[in-house]
Amino acid sequence: MDQDSENRSSLPVFRTSPLREKVLGEVHARPLRPLGSPRTVLHYAFLTNVEEAAGDHVWLNEFCVSRGWHGPAPGARYHRLSFGGGTLSWEQHAEFTTYTWDGAAKSEALFGPVPASHPFGAAFRAPGDLLVAVRLEVRGSGDLEDWRERFDTGSLTVSEVENSAALVATDFRQDGDGLTRFLVLNRSLSDVRLGAVAQRLLELETYRTLAMLGLFKATELQPEIRRFEIELAELTNQLKENSGLGANQQLLGRLSEMAAALEAGATASAFRFGASRAYDGIVKARLNALKEEAAPGDLSLAAFLTRRLTPAMQTCQATEDRQAMLSRKLARATTLLRTRVDVELEEQNSRLLQSMNRRAHLQLRLQQTVEGLSVAAVSYYVVGLISYLAKAARETGLPVPDANVTTGLAVPVVVILIWWLVRRIRKKHNDH
Repeated sequence: MDQDSENRSSLPVFRTSPLREKVLGEVHARPLRPLGSPRTVLHYAFLTNVEEAAGDHVWLNEFCVSRGWHGPAPGARYHRLSFGGGTLSWEQHAEFTTYTWDGAAKSEALFGPVPASHPFGAAFRAPGDLLVAVRLEVRGSGDLEDWRERFDTGSLTVSEVENSAALVATDFRQDGDGLTRFLVLNRSLSDVRLGAVAQRLLELETYRTLAMLGLFKATELQPEIRRFEIELAELTNQLKENSGLGANQQLLGRLSEMAAALEAGATASAFRFGASRAYDGIVKARLNALKEEAAPGDLSLAAFLTRRLTPAMQTCQATEDRQAMLSRKLARATTLLRTRVDVELEEQNSRLLQSMNRRAHLQLRLQQTVEGLSVAAVSYYVVGLISYLAKAARETGLPVPDANVTTGLAVPVVVILIWWLVRRIRKKHNDH
């Protein structure tokens, strides 16, 4: 055993995070493809949801196994295999899936017939809706002289990249096959560095297209936001004029419905706008990584894309700001109206309590009157009983005064006694 092995075996063994291998593997998940020249690269990006991405993973695995190759591992998001004399790369991202194939250019003519060995034939199954399609040609700097004729001069961009080690040209137009053309004229780049330039250009086209999706979402939302703004202004004017609990409650209901609709739209667009900002950041990072400078007399990639992407991103930001501002205004109006409704409810409750107090006071007065009458009534019956007892005792020969005298003397005693008992009973109930 060598010294390094002895040193390694003496180290402690720690519990490993289940994410460690994934994190370490992510660095090597997308290795650069060395490219020579002449070379043709075909790149497609498809919008895919969760179900489409899962189905595409299954299809690619079956496609590879049917040809005796290893398919992507379960849960893998990147896979690469040899195909048609070139390399086919598959990548899955949050909302799109890409297939990229590079092979030797079979034609000396620039952007001539696509090599027949490409994988995008009848056996290929698109995982979702096509969003990006690129054809990138890599040639030596001395191979071509009339390459400008292959592009639209009205939108042609020509850049020196990697400190003038290569020249990149594109017009961002679609050709007859629906592909956006890129040309890389290599002067002194190695195959690895040339592959890095090609990958950055493909990512540049992919992410700038994805970033533009936010613009159309913003354009779609603007009429609805404008309608909300007008309706909020109308409701605010009604807020100044309305009076009465019923009218204010109805207005509060309309404001609550508008707030719910606005929040639903803002929630639905939050992902799109956030993704567009992220994609725009990636585009800027890729442009910086290319170290480009505009060729003399031509427009650079950065100048062309910034002139178009910046207004689109500003529109997305402005739409988000309008949504947020409208949401804050709605919240303030709703709070103000709810406060007014609460005050009116408190006033209504106060009036109700006052009415209840008056009723309770009247009830107490009535109760006191009834108590007085009940003392008289009970005393009358008790005195009557005493009268009967006195008469019966006198007839039996007991030494009892005259019945009328006895009855008269019992009246004040009975009345005072009954009054005291009623007071005692009421006091006892009041204590509880």
